[in-house]
Amino acid sequence: MKNIAVIGAGTMGNGIAHTFAQSGFKVNLIDISDASLKRGMDTIARNLDRMVAKEKISEAEKTKTLGNISTFTSTEEGVKNADLVVEAATENLDLKLKIFKQLDDICGGDTILATNTSSISITQIGAVTSRPEKVIGMHFMNPVPIMKLVEIIRGYSTSDAVTTTIMELSKTLGKVPTEVNDYPGFVANRILMPMINESIETLYNGVAGVEEIDTVMKLGMAHPMGPLQLADFIGLDVCLSILNVMYDGFKNPKYAPCPLLVNMVMAGKLGVKSGEGFYDYAESRKAEVVSKQFSK
Repeated sequence: MKNIAVIGAGTMGNGIAHTFAQSGFKVNLIDISDASLKRGMDTIARNLDRMVAKEKISEAEKTKTLGNISTFTSTEEGVKNADLVVEAATENLDLKLKIFKQLDDICGGDTILATNTSSISITQIGAVTSRPEKVIGMHFMNPVPIMKLVEIIRGYSTSDAVTTTIMELSKTLGKVPTEVNDYPGFVANRILMPMINESIETLYNGVAGVEEIDTVMKLGMAHPMGPLQLADFIGLDVCLSILNVMYDGFKNPKYAPCPLLVNMVMAGKLGVKSGEGFYDYAESRKAEVVSKQFSK
């Protein structure tokens, strides 16, 4: 397996492309516009510069990594000769189904189709293709070049051979692959999102403020960042989408999104990406200033 195609040049997509390219794979990064691709490549270059500055890689390794990535606005051109396609588009079911139908039509019969979805059913995605045995989940963690975990999700029809191939491939990237089965939220988000949602409920019910909730979890539970800061980092729209997938999938009220989360997303307060969520990021991307809505 030498040629990798990555669909989506956003936060996850450019991180996945970076990781494969740094490990010596030839990567085709695909997005709908040249502007999106430029932003993605600029991010990869900045992240590589940080690694050079920290002496984790050499200038030559940075140059080689960037040289391993080609960009395409045409999916058909970008996936030509790909051994593996990793879809990292927006967490939207209809969009993902559309992409996988297209990939099934244009990719070679031996090509493995993977999705970076954090919650959507691999079985449902595989069912719109003629190769469900070759459809699998590769849920990378953000930031991809740094985080070690890859959740490997096998759908109902995913073959043992494909699962083994992707597990071994993930190890060559320096990652720790962990195999899980296909249920809403998988493992990571099935545990994480209810915690984030309960933290928002705790704020919504007036039990404590933003900083207080995050401080308790950081100092009391040894979490590297508080759940409200983490929600801002992930994106409140993404958190809401995942909770809705879990709520629809399990029909269990414990997964119902907090009304405060719903209202914040409708108001466009999405966290770091929009400049404001539970914290205000106007001056810094660090969670240093609580949003006025929640400040005392």
